[in-house]
Amino acid sequence: MSSVVPYLPETAPFTGAQRQWLNGYFAGMFSGAVLDPASIGAADGASASAQSALTVTILYGSQTGTAEGIARETGDRLEQAGCKPVVADMDEYDASALAAEENLLVICSTYGDGEMPDNAQGFWDILASEEAPRLDSTRFSVLALGDSSYETYCTAGKDLDARLEALGAQRLHDRIDCDVDFEEPFEQWLSGVLVEFTNGTDNKNLPATTAPAATESAWGKKNPFMAALPENRLVTAPDSSKEIRHVVFDLADSGITYETGDALHVLPLNDPGYVDALLQVLGCTGDEVIDGDATGSADGMATLRGALLSEFEIRMPSRDLIDAVVERLNNAELAASLKDADFMYGKDTLDLLSMVPGGFAYPEFVGLLKRLQSRAYSISSSQDRYPREVHLTVASVRYGEADVRSKEGVCSCFLADRTDADSRVGIWIKPNKNFRVPTDPASPMIMVGPGTGIAPFLGFLQHREATAAPGNNWLLFGDRNAATDFIYREELEAWFESGLLTRLDLAFSRDQAEKIYVQDRMRDSAGKLFAWLESGASFYVCGDAYRMAKDVDRALHEIIESEGGLSEKDAKAYVARLKKEKRYLRDVY
Repeated sequence: MSSVVPYLPETAPFTGAQRQWLNGYFAGMFSGAVLDPASIGAADGASASAQSALTVTILYGSQTGTAEGIARETGDRLEQAGCKPVVADMDEYDASALAAEENLLVICSTYGDGEMPDNAQGFWDILASEEAPRLDSTRFSVLALGDSSYETYCTAGKDLDARLEALGAQRLHDRIDCDVDFEEPFEQWLSGVLVEFTNGTDNKNLPATTAPAATESAWGKKNPFMAALPENRLVTAPDSSKEIRHVVFDLADSGITYETGDALHVLPLNDPGYVDALLQVLGCTGDEVIDGDATGSADGMATLRGALLSEFEIRMPSRDLIDAVVERLNNAELAASLKDADFMYGKDTLDLLSMVPGGFAYPEFVGLLKRLQSRAYSISSSQDRYPREVHLTVASVRYGEADVRSKEGVCSCFLADRTDADSRVGIWIKPNKNFRVPTDPASPMIMVGPGTGIAPFLGFLQHREATAAPGNNWLLFGDRNAATDFIYREELEAWFESGLLTRLDLAFSRDQAEKIYVQDRMRDSAGKLFAWLESGASFYVCGDAYRMAKDVDRALHEIIESEGGLSEKDAKAYVARLKKEKRYLRDVY
């Protein structure tokens, strides 16, 4: 089993130069094999063979754990092929050692709005700077992870790939971009890499690559647990401009376990009404038989209606579908618009089909669709309190003008409109080791979670309460209106009264003429917030990645700069240190 590179923390009793040299030395010599201290320096044949094995450094940038799992799987396969893998979190790798790397693999996801994962940002800042080392002796390859539904698909991996090449590194295998279904492209990339590292040796006899497990439970993507829903209640007021629900899944005797901070994957079914609309546009009845191999049908047969209901993404148009529509358009201006994110915002598959006069034959249309994906939600409960349940806080996504066709979120409205106490819904847990309560129960927590961003913090607080953790807890929460959108009000106020919540700062943006947001509440208590950070508090953010998380990050930098009397550069370094110490943690989407 491959291991993480050891490194000396900044608190180690060495000068900066000494620490940098030692970290670089560790990165160069530490392999994924389990080393026997007695064998170090031995001159026997086995030792000589191990020393001559090809060392390959594998760096990963991972926000939710997928890239990390793939990196470790890659390390295992390389070790089985006779290499010496070094698997390292980008945060824990000394970028000054890069120039000495001969063989480098980079596995990186794209996070938020085309950003680097938090654990990769510091590494990228160094790599992108003028001080970055030349890498003329380095061979490399990049595996990029992303979601092709978004314009920023695999941006982080693409940027890393281009920068490594610009620094002189030689590409040993082309970058491969992985969509949400990453298993096949990952196998393609890894097989190509193995050929390069084994000098073209046939490695068919090596153990087959397996997709990194999403959970140690028996339940997963290909085998979801079919859970009952004993509770599905509205937590916003009926007259709210939002619709947020608290959904409870019964774990029964599944054996599923989870930790606070983990995510729950929910496998939805598509809206039958939307399926009917598609069938009408396609000129089909729905009884048409399609190739069951494309849907995983056990008997090799499937109906078009059944496949559109449960097998394919039919609301959000795939890149392949968009490209196919562009090819059929005679209108150059409209074709160009389809590649513009602003123009495409809010448009769905029916909108695209309406642009093509001749339409599509249904076999071609099905071939342009992506497989239906599960949706991941931050878990809003602690198993300390609910041993046989897992809870979610879900905002129902509904949009479109009143006089135009209604549009809905695939999973949120499936849960809101098409499930009841008799339903069974496929679920599984996705661990998120990068979003956990502090290991020291006495450590303070600052939690910023407006709207449904409050979800994981409910679990955090339930865990702190159940374990009688003495650490102080500060929650910043808000939404549009207190009268209609103060979700979980009774629980939060009870926790504040009991002292579990040391501070509860609220920001309801539309209750006054000037809008107030959580970042404004941060600035209102800037001195106190900085004092908490100085006392060792961890700072958490959950919610909207596109605006809220960026505004909160900006406010955090400003507070550290002003209250700490630091320059802009030093404030940035302070935040980078918080991230490196795993004290600035984000779960944003």
